[in-house]
Amino acid sequence: MLCTLHQTEPAWSGTFHGSRSVLSASFSRRVEMPSHPLRVAVVCSSNQNRSMEAHNILSKRGFDVRSFGTGSHVKLPGPAPDKPNVYDFKTTYEQMYNDLVRKDKELYTQNGILHMLDRNKRIKSKPERFQNCKDRFDLVVTCEERVYDQVLEDLNSREQETLQPVHVINVDIQDNHEEATLGAFLICELCQCIQHTDDMENEIDELIQEFEEKSNRPFLHTVCFY
Repeated sequence: MLCTLHQTEPAWSGTFHGSRSVLSASFSRRVEMPSHPLRVAVVCSSNQNRSMEAHNILSKRGFDVRSFGTGSHVKLPGPAPDKPNVYDFKTTYEQMYNDLVRKDKELYTQNGILHMLDRNKRIKSKPERFQNCKDRFDLVVTCEERVYDQVLEDLNSREQETLQPVHVINVDIQDNHEEATLGAFLICELCQCIQHTDDMENEIDELIQEFEEKSNRPFLHTVCFY
């Protein structure tokens, strides 16, 4: 099964560095969405970089999307690897932005953290923790295996009520700005292809295999039930 999307603008192509192969994919800024878009959650550790970049892209493509973290606290890079900036999930992006401006505006401008927080606060007011959300989704996409395991642990600990399926898919994305952008487009194309399947439950495994081959990276997939 080859997933193809109607393209209304020039193709986007990106290169995953290191051991990753070139990924070429076509995206439309105006994809004709079905009447009931997928309810999608994108999850990383701190709901700052990877999940928020994907949230931003998916929202612009018309998806019903939310983003989350799974960590006990929100962590942002600090002046040294062993000196991160640690915040509670109740801290708003605006408060984090102002705190880092006060601490070292030049440093956090150069490393892109202030730009990221400025983007984040235009999407929503503060990070959210997946374990505290009881909304239901059709698809949960995680950005690293540890987060995937935490999402599965949480979903499997909940009492099943409706037996509505939720597909949990992991694709590893390095936690830097460039990889977050490339990963967001990969997640977007995956969601668009799933959205346009005739039978999601029976076609999703084949679709994931196609994405594994195209992106040269492993995906993980589990079905849980609400």
